[in-house]
Amino acid sequence: MTQAQEFLLTIVADQHRGLPQGIPSICSANPWVIEAALLRQLDTQKPVLIESTSNQVNQYGGYTGMTPAHFHAFVKAIASKVGFPIERILLGGDHLGPNPWQQQTAEQAMEKARQLVADCVQSGYTKIHLDASMRLSDDTPDQPLDQCLAAKRAAELAEVAEATCQDTEGIFGAPVYVIGTEVPHPGGIQEKTDEIKVTDPMDLQTTIETTRSEFFAHGLQDAWSRVIAVVVQPGVEFGDAEIFDYDRAAAKELKRFIEAYPSLVYEAHSTDYQTKWALKELVEDHFAILKVGPALTFAFREAIFSLAIIEEELLAWQGIPLASIRQTLDAEMLANPEHWEKYYNGDEGQLHFARKYSLSDRSRYYWPAESVQKALEQLLQNLSSVSLPLSLLSQFLPVQYEKVRRKQIPCAPVSLILDRIQVVLEDYDLACNDVAGGESG
Repeated sequence: MTQAQEFLLTIVADQHRGLPQGIPSICSANPWVIEAALLRQLDTQKPVLIESTSNQVNQYGGYTGMTPAHFHAFVKAIASKVGFPIERILLGGDHLGPNPWQQQTAEQAMEKARQLVADCVQSGYTKIHLDASMRLSDDTPDQPLDQCLAAKRAAELAEVAEATCQDTEGIFGAPVYVIGTEVPHPGGIQEKTDEIKVTDPMDLQTTIETTRSEFFAHGLQDAWSRVIAVVVQPGVEFGDAEIFDYDRAAAKELKRFIEAYPSLVYEAHSTDYQTKWALKELVEDHFAILKVGPALTFAFREAIFSLAIIEEELLAWQGIPLASIRQTLDAEMLANPEHWEKYYNGDEGQLHFARKYSLSDRSRYYWPAESVQKALEQLLQNLSSVSLPLSLLSQFLPVQYEKVRRKQIPCAPVSLILDRIQVVLEDYDLACNDVAGGESG
């Protein structure tokens, strides 16, 4: 087991000793986000956990165009660029299972899921979230998948992971596992609702015990000893325009329940946009792994849009060709609407607003597009060739303005973007480190 994996085990042990330690999980393939996360921990000894989902990265390229091996190389290249030790990076696979192939038969989808898990382990993924909870095309329709069947399929995937680890002679360390799933699936809610239902502890007990039984039935006792977390719904979510904040009173039974399982903590998905106080309460209540993704790319977009306005205010009157990145991004989204049209509703004005400012941040799928990348390069070039007025920084990037004034960051476009992302990460760092040695009350 690697030093980075040992860090996860230490978190679990600390949680059950009453020390509210945790770790953020960076769920993003945005290179700016990954660089910001690595830079933030560069001068510490802590690992950085970076995860990709089964839709995002798989053997067919996913929506990023990357296989697990490509994603490993992608992250490694960013680490090399900033001088971050590769041994302190934990790669995780999120919702690994048949999710991308739900329209196929169980035999077809599970065969692909087994290949995905094998590819991830072979490519250095050492934190594996097994999720076979979704109904496949020939499963019983119109009702949730039977938990025993979901557990059996998860155990089959764990069996593949263990065999692959042996085949690779364990060069990346034996995988640690996360089980369970949240409702709704990741990416934010798509329909209006007044509340998010917290997982029932009795349902959770069924998930844990059924999965353990299936692991043992498959001879995976050693693998079960490396199951460190279970995914549940703590009542936090976000949608197009709403945020459901953590209510620890509603989750108090969940907190008590996991204390009877000294080898387990919770993994909380969709913690994006939670306040720093809510994040701290989550960690104190044993939600030790905090997934975050869209909130980070949302911050990235905020920085880019702010710089675009600064560019317009500063350079338009000089006759310099502008990058027009906001217009370019929207044009790309309109030309290729598959990543947002099912998620946004309303008239043309409302759709125009959502494409720019929705908390779901579907624009994150469009930054790799060639036209958008060219516009971003031009924006950075335009603003790097001039001195950025403090008055415009104060107007459009006020937090970064203060840091520039205090000489904490350079007054340069790249530094401003990275710092805007790190402002979000700062809340997670504060929540995940038990500085005071007690609960926030």
